[in-house]
Amino acid sequence: MYTLPLQYDVVVLGAGHAGIEAALAAARLGCSTLMLTQNLDSIGQMSCNPAIGGQAKGQIVREIDALGGFMGLNTDATGIQFRMLNARKGPSVRSPRAQCDKKAYQFRAKVELERATNLTLCQGNAVRILRDENGACGVETTLGMRILARSVVVTTGTFMRGLLHVGLQNAVGGRLGDAASTLSDSLVELGFDVGRFKTGTPCRLNGRSIDFGKCELQPGDEVAQPFSSLPERINGGRDDIFTLNRCENGVFHVEQMPCWSTYTHAATHDIIRSNLHQSPLYSGRIAGVGPRYCPSIEDKVVKFADKERHQLYLEPEGRHTEEFYVNGISTSLPLEVQYAFIHTVPGLEKAVILRPGYAVEYDFCPPTQLHHTLETRLLPGLYFAGQINGTSGYEEAAGQGLLAGANAALKVLGKPPLILSRADAYLGVLVDDLVTRGTEEPYRMFTSRAEHRLLLRHDNADLRLTPLAHAAGLADLERAQRADARRQQLASLKLWAEKTRVGELRVAQWLRRPETSWSELPQELRALYPDTVWEAAEIDLRYEGYITRQYAAVEKLRSQDERRLPDDLDFERVRGMRAEARQKLGKVRPATLGQAGRISGITPADVALLALLIEKPKAAWHEAVRE
Repeated sequence: MYTLPLQYDVVVLGAGHAGIEAALAAARLGCSTLMLTQNLDSIGQMSCNPAIGGQAKGQIVREIDALGGFMGLNTDATGIQFRMLNARKGPSVRSPRAQCDKKAYQFRAKVELERATNLTLCQGNAVRILRDENGACGVETTLGMRILARSVVVTTGTFMRGLLHVGLQNAVGGRLGDAASTLSDSLVELGFDVGRFKTGTPCRLNGRSIDFGKCELQPGDEVAQPFSSLPERINGGRDDIFTLNRCENGVFHVEQMPCWSTYTHAATHDIIRSNLHQSPLYSGRIAGVGPRYCPSIEDKVVKFADKERHQLYLEPEGRHTEEFYVNGISTSLPLEVQYAFIHTVPGLEKAVILRPGYAVEYDFCPPTQLHHTLETRLLPGLYFAGQINGTSGYEEAAGQGLLAGANAALKVLGKPPLILSRADAYLGVLVDDLVTRGTEEPYRMFTSRAEHRLLLRHDNADLRLTPLAHAAGLADLERAQRADARRQQLASLKLWAEKTRVGELRVAQWLRRPETSWSELPQELRALYPDTVWEAAEIDLRYEGYITRQYAAVEKLRSQDERRLPDDLDFERVRGMRAEARQKLGKVRPATLGQAGRISGITPADVALLALLIEKPKAAWHEAVRE
């Protein structure tokens, strides 16, 4: 047994998207941080689609950037196609998305971590969480090395007892070609509940074997919009071969690559249906619950039998590779069956499979075992982030990683935690959903999950969150000043717009009308403010009635979330409360009245009873509970 002579402030287990943000956040706050991963060459690897953003996910990436995080900048540096989804719909559902160069994203992340102040990288596989009388105090690896720490952040992805499936064959692993982790055995020993989930990925094809003439072109936006509010930082000031794009004089330069689309049809579905007995999903070999909103092609064919075809997207994995990701055809059928149905798809008749599609089962810990800081209730100083909490997606993982890493560091430093509410951010919605409601399937963020989504737009993430991040020490002064300058420009523009006329209309009236747009104003007026400020002003003015109502709803939410429940309240003894309510409240142990009301199965009557209880003086609590 060997113990490292240095005790770290924070140890982060895992180097995926959650681990990256957790380690960088802790280091940025000044804590000595160690990132432990079983393979340093897999840092930031995109195990599934090499794309960042999408519906609601794009908002999360903008929020990560506003909090001083890494994902947006790395995407801007290595993106090969940028699109604004739902651009013709309302502002609350518009979401940025970028296809990335998979290897450039991965290698650039590794370099940035290696060069980060206060951060040390180490290759090793953790098998045990160490504890003392105060809580988590470090980890032990398979080689018997003990690493001591004041807090531990676990971001193990799909690696805890990972099991890979291709047809009726399976192998231990958290990702094709990588080993699994037995860390969940240690978590069970510590008393944590552990469940089982499943996810999957499609096959990858050699682009030279694809007939793109039979496919439909899917180009990027004519003008690429970066994720970061400071895109010039990707230039780095040094010769960086992994940075593909540049931002010069405020202009974001990207040489975009096209994607393509095609469709399955009846012959594809017939082959899949006739081979369902070879699917581990339908033969009973997979016990884990899969993602509802990212179904396998087997599930699509069975559950949507009325659909004559399903759209597939052919997405390049990088500038310097011929490998293509086939979005929309996740599968775990045998390789020979994958070849058979792929060859029925127009454009893919002669496609060569470079990597087979497969499914992976893995352990997760139900997230109702966490506080809103993502610290575990059972063991102080131990934090969970990413797929260990039952989520899916790079973006959801990265956001949790940033919050967990920041809170682990803030606790070590003796500072207040960073907790985002549902009214502050999509990340606040994500954490509150997980901690309060839990999840029975891999959780994915959607705009519909956010009741205040008109306030939580991708275009105002810096205005919402950068001041909070700067106050906590996560965002530097330049970022805070940039956000403040944009806030002042927006206020100035709206004030100016109320006074200035364009013909018979004031500019503010022009912006409020759905039939006119700021982009149609005279050039001399548009040139007075940046485009992003014009866009934000138009949204604020056009939807000001809805925005005002949402702010009123937010205040009601805040009033309930400010009413704290006693930490030592024994819900089992509350008089007049239903058995189901006592059970669920006791399991989640909500911190506030608002959180209690968001627990599934808790009724307004239950909340009213709790409200009456907390109005009593502490000395009178015993009168409100059963002896």
